[in-house]
Amino acid sequence: MEIDFGGVKEEVITRKEFPMSKAKRVLKKEIIAVIGYGVQGPAQSLNLRDNGFNVIVGQAKEFKRDWDRAVKDGWKPGVSLFTIEEACEKATIIKLLINDGAQKKLWPTIKKYLKPGDALYFSHGFSITYKDLTKVVPPEDVDVILVAPKGSGTSVRRNFLSGAGINSSFAIDQDYTGKAEERAMALGIGIGSGYLFPTTFQKEVYSDLVGERGVLMGALAGIMEAQYEVLRKNGHSPSEAFNETVEELTQSLIRLVDENGMDWMYMNTSATAQRGALDWKPKFKKATLPLFKELYKRVASGEECKRVLNSTGRKNYQETLQKELDIIRNSEMWRAGAASRALRPKTPKGKLIKSNVGTSGRSRN
Repeated sequence: MEIDFGGVKEEVITRKEFPMSKAKRVLKKEIIAVIGYGVQGPAQSLNLRDNGFNVIVGQAKEFKRDWDRAVKDGWKPGVSLFTIEEACEKATIIKLLINDGAQKKLWPTIKKYLKPGDALYFSHGFSITYKDLTKVVPPEDVDVILVAPKGSGTSVRRNFLSGAGINSSFAIDQDYTGKAEERAMALGIGIGSGYLFPTTFQKEVYSDLVGERGVLMGALAGIMEAQYEVLRKNGHSPSEAFNETVEELTQSLIRLVDENGMDWMYMNTSATAQRGALDWKPKFKKATLPLFKELYKRVASGEECKRVLNSTGRKNYQETLQKELDIIRNSEMWRAGAASRALRPKTPKGKLIKSNVGTSGRSRN
């Protein structure tokens, strides 16, 4: 289906064009092994299982937390849950969903089990795009495909259960069988994608690394901390500073943007908010544009790849990571956030009541 994205026409694949029935026909004889039960693994494997595909899980037993989680989710050792080597040996499609650093370490093992005509599946273009650094070079007699959900594993599962699905990009790096594209689209529909849009391994990883370090996580967290700090230093209470920095964004405004776009959100806030946002938006763009240009250059040059491999490959990485996350968790802003979340109204069953998305708490003047 051709869709106009802001004046640029692009082809997307919807569930109507590639229904679940077709996906099942394409993958009827496949054994899909999901390798890694960490972030994306649980969501993608459970969604495939719920949709009726022949899927197994490969997980290292020494990572007890992930192994136990798989068992808790209904994967049976020796039946549908195996060691990584056992799962790869059985599979015709190997979905490599362990983290990027671990893919480099595990690649010699994975490669041994790839048979002619198999498919090697990724949800990130990292290992293939930066193959000079990762040494992940697939044999020529396999399909190499990508389906990258545009959200965390948690969101992939939640959206699947709600029926909404989450959009995914897909790409083909090698088409040995002549069926690589069909396999990729079938798997994308199988994991519950809302729609699929084509990309390349390189474009996927470039956009993904920029997005995560930028608006989606790094920039967002940094801007929040800066605004909170300024408000607190000027005498505002933690509750007020947090609500004006985080709570109103996540519980109200961003939902208006999601439903109708930024312009509609502006029109449904007060005239004071409209004017201020329109005046200050170009200032923030001017201040951050040089950072985004620098970030893209580092991603394209492989510097960010080197940083990931060097840091995550250290033996004490998990310990170091936990210390960094503890700094965030224990900061006043996010302790205020925990208190704020605890005060949100709940239904009798204990579920959070969704905010009334209307005027975002600000009257239109």
